[in-house]
Formats: sequence, C-alpha cells, structure tokens
Amino acid sequence: MSDQPVSPPPSPQGEPVTNFNIGEEFGTAKKSLPPARIVAICIAGIVTVLGIVALTHRAKPQGGGSIDSVTVADVPGQDRVLTAITLTLRNTGEKPIWIHTIKVELKTTDGKTFDDEAASGVDLDRYAQAFPVLKQNAQAPLMPEAKVFPGATQSGTVVAAFPVRQQAFDQRKSLAVSIQPYDQPLPIVVMK
Repeated sequence: MSDQPVSPPPSPQGEPVTNFNIGEEFGTAKKSLPPARIVAICIAGIVTVLGIVALTHRAKPQGGGSIDSVTVADVPGQDRVLTAITLTLRNTGEKPIWIHTIKVELKTTDGKTFDDEAASGVDLDRYAQAFPVLKQNAQAPLMPEAKVFPGATQSGTVVAAFPVRQQAFDQRKSLAVSIQPYDQPLPIVVMK
C-alpha cells in the first residue's frame, strides 16, 4: 500500500462534484412537517369533533323520582336515629331498571356526611314493631332486584340508620337516596 492520496473518481459527462449534506434535507421540522397553520387547523377540527361526540354520548340517569315522606325514630340510649323514607321511582328510559343497590346519604348542618346502605326490605316489619312511628306513611319495601319497566313508577319504603340525634336529623342540610341500577353507569339520585 502506498501513501498516495486517493482522488475521487471523475464524474460522468464532466459535471463537477457537489457536496451532499443529508442533515439539511431531513433534519429540520421546517422541511419535514407541513406548515404550522395547517397542523393547528387539523388539531382544532379533531378536538371539536371529539367534544361534540363526548357531549352527545355522555351517560345520563335513566330515571328520576321524589321522596314522598320521611319518618324518624330516635333509638334510645344510642345517639342514633332510624329513618323510614318513602319514595317514588320513575323510569324515564327505554329499558327496564333493575335495582342493584340503594344507599342513603345524610348531610348535617355542621358539614358532616353520613352514608348508609338501605336495610333489607324483609326487616321493615321488625323495625316497625320495635319503632311503631316508622309505620306512618310506610309502603311496601323498595328492594334490590326490583324491576321498573319503561314509563312506569314504583313506590316503596327504605330504612336507614344514622349516628346522629333526632334534633340534628331534623335540622339536616339534605337527605339523598341513591339507587344504582345493574346496567347503568350513573345512579338515580332522589333528594329532599
């Protein structure tokens, strides 16, 4: 091997050799992306379409209702009340509602929140025997597994207990019954 420098081969047809810099052609966003204005318009269009789809397909409760009456019994010596809540549930949807769970929430005037799952409907008679005041305005129990057909209403009574005195319950901020159907993402909430 000799130490003689190797010269580039002669170009065909006598054209001069030019330097080729590949980094200039593909290395910058300016040369490889479309103009920023077009990208911004496309992103705004996609966001608008996604927003419209999200608003029109959001979950809605399938029903409504009202709390018809609330009866309270003070449990002696326990700083606790039992409540019999009679409510009416309306199915405003197109499919039947199968009740999965029933929960009751109490918010007191001092900002405390108490939750309780509704007592079993078969125990309603036992509670009414121990606390006869709970029979006032009571109807048949509203129980899980009940089915409410489209356009129909169903009334019933649920019993819940809260660790407050009757005076605090009477001065409550709100009382809400939350009914969670089996096949619905949102519960039906009835407040008073």
